[in-house]
Amino acid sequence: MATSLGKLGFHGKMILAPMVRVGTLPMRLLALDYGADIVYCEELIDLKMVQCERVVNNVLETVDFIAPDERVMFRTCSKEKDRVVFQMGTADPERALAVAKLVENDVAAIDVNMGCPKEYSTKGGMGSALLSDPEKIEAILTALVRGISKPVTCKIRILPTLEETVSLVKRIEKTGVAAIAVHGRMKEERPRHAVHCDYIQAVAHNVSIPVIANGGSLDLIKTYDDIEQFQETTGASSVMLARAAMWNPSIFRSQGMVSVDEVMEEYVKYAVRYDNNTFNTKYCLCQMLRDRVESPMGKQLHAAQTNEEICEVFGMTDFFKKTMAELEAYKKALDANSSSLSDQPVLDGDVITMAIKFERREYPPQITPKMYLLEWSRKEKLEQPVYETEQRAQDRCFQSTVMVANKKYRSTLWEKSKKFAEQAAAIVCLRTLGVPEGRIGEGYSGLVNKRKREEKKCTTSVDESSADLAHRKRRLTEPSQKEEQESNDSLVVVNGSCGQTVS
Repeated sequence: MATSLGKLGFHGKMILAPMVRVGTLPMRLLALDYGADIVYCEELIDLKMVQCERVVNNVLETVDFIAPDERVMFRTCSKEKDRVVFQMGTADPERALAVAKLVENDVAAIDVNMGCPKEYSTKGGMGSALLSDPEKIEAILTALVRGISKPVTCKIRILPTLEETVSLVKRIEKTGVAAIAVHGRMKEERPRHAVHCDYIQAVAHNVSIPVIANGGSLDLIKTYDDIEQFQETTGASSVMLARAAMWNPSIFRSQGMVSVDEVMEEYVKYAVRYDNNTFNTKYCLCQMLRDRVESPMGKQLHAAQTNEEICEVFGMTDFFKKTMAELEAYKKALDANSSSLSDQPVLDGDVITMAIKFERREYPPQITPKMYLLEWSRKEKLEQPVYETEQRAQDRCFQSTVMVANKKYRSTLWEKSKKFAEQAAAIVCLRTLGVPEGRIGEGYSGLVNKRKREEKKCTTSVDESSADLAHRKRRLTEPSQKEEQESNDSLVVVNGSCGQTVS
C-alpha cells in the first residue's frame, strides 16, 4: 500500500473513483485496506456543504461535517486523511472556495466534478454541464488553486471530438491543477458504450500534468492485473476504478481478489464502527451482492432497518453488541473527562475562552445569560457589557466576544445565529466569574433582570391603583361613623318598643 509524504501525488496510483451513495467512509477505508492508493469521496454539492459545521466526533474519532438538519454530509478520519480527495459539485467559484476552505485541513486534495451526466448535478450547471462553459471551469479551478494549500484536481468526460477534448484539457492545465481524471465516455454515453481509450491516450500525450484514466470497469478491468493493462493502453499516469471496485473493492489487492462474502463482512465492520447510515450501508451491500440480491440473504438484507439487523444477516450480532458496548464505555469516559475540563477557562491571547454552546432549553422562558450579566454589571456598578461578533464566511456561523470590566470572554464554539453567539460569550464570562446565569434548577440568584423589574413595577402600580379604587368604592358604599351611630340609635328605639335591646 502506498504512503504519501507531503502533497498528494497522482503518478502510478490505483484510485477509488467518486461514486454517489458508495464513496462514504466504510467503502473508502475498505478500498485502502485492499491496496488503493487514493480514495475519492462521493460528489457533495457545494450548496449543502457550505451550510455545514465542522464537528470533531471524539467518540467515533472522526471529523464530521454536519448540515443544519443534523445530517452528516461528510465523515472522515485520520486513517485516510493523507489519501482522501474531497469531490464537490459546484458551478460557482466563490462557493467552491468556501467549501474547499472548510474541509481542506481534513483531506489530501480537492476535486471538482465536471463529468456527472445525472440531472441532479447538471440542472444546477454542475457536473458535465460545465463542459460547455470553459470560462466557468477556468474561474472555479483558478479560485481553488490560488485559494487553498492542497492540490486541486478535476474529473471530466470527453467531448464529441478529439480536438475539442484536448483543447479543453490544455485550458484546464493552465489553471495549475495537480491532475485531471478523464472518463473515456461522452456525457450522452452510458456504461454499455465502449470506453474511448484513444481519447484518454491523446489527452495524456498533450499535457504535462498526470492524467487519471477512468471508465474501464465493465469491459476491460476484471482483475488486479487488468488495472496495469488499462493504464498502458491509455498511456495514463494512474487508473481510477468505479463499478469494478464497488462490486468488490478487493480488486485493488495485489495478491488477488477475495470472496465477496468476506468483503461484505469487512464492510459491515467499518459501517458499524463508524455509525454509517443504515440505508447507505444496505445500498452498498446490495451492489456487492449483484445477482444475488433476490436470494434469501438479499431479501433479509433488504428488510433490515438498523445496523444491528444488518449484522444479524451476516451472523455478526456479537460483533455489533461488543462494538456498541465499547463505544458507549468510551463515550462515558470522554463525558466524564470533558465535564471536568470544560469548566476550566483558557487564556487565548487577551481573551478568556471556554468551549460552550448556548442551549435555549436549559433556561426558563424570557431568561437569558445576557440578562443576568447585564444585571450583575449594574449591581457591581460596572459599565454595560460590550459584544463584538464576527461571521465565518464558509458556513456563516457566528462567534462573539464580550468585554466586561476591561476583560474579554469568548466561546471557542461557533453558533448558527448572532444572538446565540452573544449568549455563549455571556455564559463564559458568568462561569469564569462564578456568577449565576439563570439556568433551570440553579435556584434564586438575587439578580432580577430588567424585564422582571418592569413587571414588578407594573404589578405594584396596578396594586396601588386597585387599592385606591377599592378605597373610593368603600367611601361611597360604607356609612360614616356618625351615620352608623344614628342608625344604631334608631335601631335601639325601634327594638326598645319591642322590649328588646341590641347589645
